[in-house]
Amino acid sequence: MFVEIESVPPIEIFPGVRIRTPYGRNLMLSYVEIDDGAVVSFHHHPHEQGGVVLSGRLELTIGGETRTLGPGEMYIIPPDTPHRASSPGGRTVVMDVFSPIREDYAARTEQAAAGLRGRGESAAEQRR
Repeated sequence: MFVEIESVPPIEIFPGVRIRTPYGRNLMLSYVEIDDGAVVSFHHHPHEQGGVVLSGRLELTIGGETRTLGPGEMYIIPPDTPHRASSPGGRTVVMDVFSPIREDYAARTEQAAAGLRGRGESAAEQRR
């Protein structure tokens, strides 16, 4: 399967934080856009999560360790580990990967896509 990221509807999970989450049977991608100063507050989940910073800077706390990452830098978050993220000094784009898929994100993605289809809009048209 090939995915055009613009065809996946964005979902705002925190103020200033949008995700687009295409997924398969066992793996979910999450294209994350974080506005300057936006924060993904501390949370945890049973999924293993990995990611790579595509652009900008990401301040990431995993457990008790905090680092600021730039483009090309990666991370792996073990299941059930508290973590938070923020975008200091500009917009940040990250690609996260979850295994197994996050059913909550999958449901929200399907709901957002159904809403677009119901209005006859594409994801690109929704952003205009």
